[in-house]
Amino acid sequence: MKKKYRRAIRTIVLALLLAFVFRSYLFASYIVDGESMEPTLYDGNLLMVNKAVYDWQDINRQQVIVFHANEREDYVKRVIGVGGDEIKVKNDQLYINGKLMDESYLDPLRPNDGLPFTEDFTLEEVTGESTVPEGHLFVMGDNRRDSLDSRYFGFVPVESVVGKVDVRYWPFNQLGVQF
Repeated sequence: MKKKYRRAIRTIVLALLLAFVFRSYLFASYIVDGESMEPTLYDGNLLMVNKAVYDWQDINRQQVIVFHANEREDYVKRVIGVGGDEIKVKNDQLYINGKLMDESYLDPLRPNDGLPFTEDFTLEEVTGESTVPEGHLFVMGDNRRDSLDSRYFGFVPVESVVGKVDVRYWPFNQLGVQF
């Protein structure tokens, strides 16, 4: 009987230790607050963020990330530009280094009201820089008309990135793994 209790306690302690390691070093759970990432993510969605992925690979354009915006808030946005990129939006089309980028993920939210979904800008107009500095990112929300993003607060240091959004797990009917 004593042996059963020891085995059960050992199993519980091991499970708690593994949960602590996964939560602290590999994954984190976040709640989307606001509408800036619609239609990709909605207010109240619960996300699983991979905190370790960028220890092994670089941050790439189009990935959805969570980063520390300030001491109290974390933001979720899409990476538009990485170090060295020139960015421009013209006629509601995104150009990176002069190349037109596919942003079909925006199509479900684009209103048919004749107004641009993303106002024209160049990187220099919104940040004063002609390219994204090395070690920094330019991020935008998918809901371009209603997003506080790099067009307003500037570049995001790579060190402030918490991780990559891997899974939307709540609500269940919006379960998703690719963003």
